Amino acid sequence: MTVPPVDPAATPPGGSGPADNPPPSELPVDVAVWPESSGPTTDDVPVLSRVGHDRGHLDRDLDDPARGRPVRVLTIDAQRAVPVHEGAAGPELLWDQRAEFPTGGIYLGHADDVAYAVVRGERSLTISGTPVDTWSGLREIGSDLGARDAGLLAQAVGIVEWHERNRFSPYTGAATTIEKSGWTQRDPTTGQEVFPRTDPAVIMLVHDGGDRCVLGRQAVWPPGRFSILAGFVEPGESAEAAVAREVAEEVGLEVTDVRYVSSQPWPFPQSLMLGFTARAVGTELQVDHDEIEEARWFSREELRSGNGPAALPPPVSIARHLIDAWLAE
Repeated sequence: MTVPPVDPAATPPGGSGPADNPPPSELPVDVAVWPESSGPTTDDVPVLSRVGHDRGHLDRDLDDPARGRPVRVLTIDAQRAVPVHEGAAGPELLWDQRAEFPTGGIYLGHADDVAYAVVRGERSLTISGTPVDTWSGLREIGSDLGARDAGLLAQAVGIVEWHERNRFSPYTGAATTIEKSGWTQRDPTTGQEVFPRTDPAVIMLVHDGGDRCVLGRQAVWPPGRFSILAGFVEPGESAEAAVAREVAEEVGLEVTDVRYVSSQPWPFPQSLMLGFTARAVGTELQVDHDEIEEARWFSREELRSGNGPAALPPPVSIARHLIDAWLAE
């Protein structure tokens, strides 16, 4: 798709603000979640886009969304960490086995005639009698989990984030009541329903039509880590137009041939990353340092050989999926 060019000179001074871009965190990123050595992605879809369970949306209207089935309950703490057991094939989520749906639980769906739920709680040493090897977050273990656990954990983090950030009605400011197994909040004064929200964001691999792509780095990332460009979609804007605007604002490039690749939920706190590739019309970079610390062109050979950045994005991210797909072309 060809997108009308965005004139970098026409953008506001300094480009878009920090709120326009979805960084991994406003705090410095721990090296542990972005290691220097990580293997390439191997799935046909981004890691967190895998689905191994039925979300059971019709069951949410029932008094007992589990329909009398046994329930596996995941505890998530204030740091969004969950209990993990090191199994023979790798890390596995530790589920509390219960006979009925927990009070205050949020229904996640079902698989193999077992219902799943998440509750907020404190860390413990054991779950259902099994020792907890570690408490870890989605960034740390997401790429090592099977499809079922990865999908359930991404869903759990996203819905818990929504509850934590939306405790009051946007209409009146009144404290909301929770309904539909945790998937609806209701304004008690107006009756208005409030549903979970997802913010669309674009993430794009910009290439020169040949053998090079643009990677940038934010100051909060560990030294030497580079990734592709990203930004939020603004009201009244298409995803393709957001790609062109963000690239122009961040590195001063005009792009064309904008092509959708795939998407990935990124619940930090509530984004849906829409992955694209785009071809740069020119090659001169004009970096907006309010947005990113540095941006450079890298060749395929540099990225394959390890002679480029100290580390590419971890496999849990759609950024790594897009880079690996481009390298494989």
